[in-house]
Amino acid sequence: MSIPRSCHRRLRRAVLGVLATLATVAALVVGAAAPPAAAAGSLPCDVYGAAGTPCVAAHSLVRALYASYHGPLYQVRRASDGATADVGPLTAGGYANAAAQDSFCTGTTCVITEIYDQSPRHNDLTVEGAGGAGAADVAAPADALPVTVGGHQVYGLEISAGMGYRDDSTSGVAVNGQAEGMYMVTSGTHVNNRCCFDYGNAETNNTDTGNGHMDAINFGTECWFSPCHGQGPWVQADLENGLFQSDAGYSRNTSNTGTGPLPFVTALLKNNGQNHFALKWGNAQSGALTTTYSGGEPTASGYSPMHQEGAIVLGTGGDNSNGSVGSFFEGVMTSGIPTDAADDAVQANIVSAGYGGPTGSTGTLTPGSEISLRATTACCTADYVRHQNDAAVISAITSGSSALDKSDATWIVRRALASAAAASCVSLESRNYPGDFLRHFDYRLRRAPMDGTAQFRSDATFCPTTGRSGSGTTSFASYNYPARYLRHYDYGLYIASDGGSNAFDSATSWADDVSWRITSPWSP
Repeated sequence: MSIPRSCHRRLRRAVLGVLATLATVAALVVGAAAPPAAAAGSLPCDVYGAAGTPCVAAHSLVRALYASYHGPLYQVRRASDGATADVGPLTAGGYANAAAQDSFCTGTTCVITEIYDQSPRHNDLTVEGAGGAGAADVAAPADALPVTVGGHQVYGLEISAGMGYRDDSTSGVAVNGQAEGMYMVTSGTHVNNRCCFDYGNAETNNTDTGNGHMDAINFGTECWFSPCHGQGPWVQADLENGLFQSDAGYSRNTSNTGTGPLPFVTALLKNNGQNHFALKWGNAQSGALTTTYSGGEPTASGYSPMHQEGAIVLGTGGDNSNGSVGSFFEGVMTSGIPTDAADDAVQANIVSAGYGGPTGSTGTLTPGSEISLRATTACCTADYVRHQNDAAVISAITSGSSALDKSDATWIVRRALASAAAASCVSLESRNYPGDFLRHFDYRLRRAPMDGTAQFRSDATFCPTTGRSGSGTTSFASYNYPARYLRHYDYGLYIASDGGSNAFDSATSWADDVSWRITSPWSP
């Protein structure tokens, strides 16, 4: 007799629960006489637990969030046969074993079907069903957001419109005005102004049940209550029927102009459920947290006290409003409001995790290597491939160029996104826009976020060959237009043939224009 999938899941939860309980008991015995401060090796949920506000949800694709955790982080399903596999950390308390995912998904594509809760509550997130404002979601592609964390190649979760995850039957999550805190590590480079890229507490029936029935972090450029200052993206509180930057809804803080396009952002919300909530954010690569609001609940009716229902949502609004985009690397929810000291310690740990650090390899076409591409045509030997306002161009980069220009001209070599491509083919990810790749569209090259479609995968795959001009150069043939090569023309970038009806197909200097020098990256 076959065992239903739901029973497998309950059994796995039970086994993990026993292990987690044993680990907790052991930790309590060993540390019985220790002061209530986190150890040097503590991870975010250790920090919050030591401060008296334990995690009731801990989700991450990139690393463990407890020093002792060695269970699965997330599950992937491959397209070729529908088989699934769990991806866990390399060691207890360590970084994700992304190589296991790569091996399992070789020759096909995979999607992320489940994000496991590392806390003893086992509030796992699965692909979200239909709601009051959106049809059932689809799973996110597993390889859309490759990043380096702590020197390890791992994957984040990249949400496009129509994707989302949820758990409507949770344990321990705040309800009916109970206090809670939460944070997530996200990205300021992959955002929009659609509702709603959220992580946190939501309704249990996937519909809008009224003011105060949500308590979730929102991150994006949607300004629900005017005025919002600057261009965003902002860390806001989705408390249902509004994205709040203060008790009035709109921002009372003129200095809160948003995070800007930081590649990695810590976004934090805490709410006592009665009369106070606070919003904070920080650069997940350096520095401390900034508080943008700390004060009363919204003055409109229904928010004081709150009426949370205890579901957990990721990537959509509480009613499955799913037009947003966003990036997710890790996040937790706590029972009770964490202290500011605990928040600061968690931020310090996030910074120490090493988000977006160097890959450890440079100057080659080996996946994981960071490179810059220099033009070889006589006119332009000081020019490099870079992105600028989404477009791909060539421009002069020197040692005196700004840090932004150098980052824009740095690319990370990734395994070809087109699963059927030859092993020698590659895709090129932006160094400072995680999850954005060099792709062609209407023959023009641009930087764009990976959306998981077969078209994007083909458009963002290039196959290196010996340079058409020789002399140790490299040319890059388009995977889906193999007679066209990556070419600069009038400082723009195209996939171009040697002669044709388009101006950028001109045969003049074509061999030189499609030949590139692979160099060490401008940005480490």
